[in-house]
Amino acid sequence: MPEPQRLISLWSSPRNVSTALMYAFAQRPDTVVYDEPLYAHYLSKTDAKNYHPGADEIIADMENDGEKVVRMMLGNHARPIAFFKNMAHHLVELDWSFLNQMTNVLLTRHPKEMLLSFIHQIETPTLQDVGYAKQIELLHYLQDNNLKFVVLENKYLLLHPEKVLKTLCEQIGIPFTKRMLSWEKGARPEDGIWAKHWYHNVHQSSGFDQYTQKTEELPKQLLPLLEECMPFYEQLKALAIRF
Repeated sequence: MPEPQRLISLWSSPRNVSTALMYAFAQRPDTVVYDEPLYAHYLSKTDAKNYHPGADEIIADMENDGEKVVRMMLGNHARPIAFFKNMAHHLVELDWSFLNQMTNVLLTRHPKEMLLSFIHQIETPTLQDVGYAKQIELLHYLQDNNLKFVVLENKYLLLHPEKVLKTLCEQIGIPFTKRMLSWEKGARPEDGIWAKHWYHNVHQSSGFDQYTQKTEELPKQLLPLLEECMPFYEQLKALAIRF
C-alpha cells in the first residue's frame, strides 16, 4: 500500500523566515510546497485588500474561497509530503477542524524586528495584520484539542539552522536531510505572485542568513502595537525549539 501523505502547515507571522523555510522544504525530494494558499481568501474577507501591495492581482490570480483551498490542502499531492507556508492571520471565517488532519508548526519572531521589516511594505499595521494574536488563538485551539504542534522562533532557527531543523523533523516524524540547509539563489516556481513585493532578500540567499539583531528604533506610533504583541510573542517563544 502507498505511504499515507503527510500534510505540514506552517502558521507564521509576517516578515519572518517563512519563505526561507518553504525553500528548505522544497529541497526535499519527497516534498511539494505551496506558498500562502489562503492569501486571496484573507484579502477577500478583510479590509487588508485596501493596502496590501498587489492585492487586486492576488485576488484575481488565486482561489478566493477558503473552503475550496482547505479541500485542496487536504487532497492528494504529487509527493508524499505537502508543505503549506501559511500566515496565521489568514485563518479567517473558516472551520478550523481541518487542522486536525495537519501537522501544525507555528513560527514567530520578536515583534520589534518584525515591525521594522514590515513597515517597508505596510506603514501603519494593526494587530490583525501581524498575526500574533491569531497565533495564540491557534495555539489554544491545538492545545484544547490535544493536537501535536511545534513552535519555531526566528532567532533560534537562524542561529542553529541544522540543529533546529533536525529537531523539527524528528518531532514531526520525517527524516532530516542536509539538502534543507541550502538552495540556489533566485525565485522558485512555487513563489506567489506577491514575491516581487516581499521576497527581495530571500531571492538573494542560498541558505538561512546569519542572525543579526536589528538596532534601529521603532517609529513612536508603533510602540503601542509592539506592546500589544509582546505578551503573545513571549508565550510562543517559551515553547520554541532552542539550543
